[in-house]
Amino acid sequence: MDETVRYTADVVVTTTDGRVLLIERDWPPFEGAWALPGGHIDPGETSREAAARELAEETGVHAAPAELFQLGVWDAPDRDPRGRYVTVAYHLTVVSGTPAEAGDDARSVRWWPLDALPQLAFDHADILAAAHTSH
Repeated sequence: MDETVRYTADVVVTTTDGRVLLIERDWPPFEGAWALPGGHIDPGETSREAAARELAEETGVHAAPAELFQLGVWDAPDRDPRGRYVTVAYHLTVVSGTPAEAGDDARSVRWWPLDALPQLAFDHADILAAAHTSH
């Protein structure tokens, strides 16, 4: 049986004072849940370019692709209820007080203290943990 694999990128954005940027999902699966900014990689685009684009589209936070530090690849077969999704995750550190505003696909956006996080959609808690230990 053929398995369709979808290729995505996610971004962990943390501040210098210990906050992380999360979006409230406005669509299923996990509608209304908090997640890392990210999404599908477009044709002709690298995962790093997609991560920077999705970050800007969903949160209004702009970063050059070169500013994103690659954390790794998450590819567990059951990480997304819609099917097989492989994501490349990136990390970006910004100064405290960086403005963020919900854009497309995000119901809202919020800076959360790393020590008081909501339950996260998908395997985003694992990705966030990797960012926390990578620096």
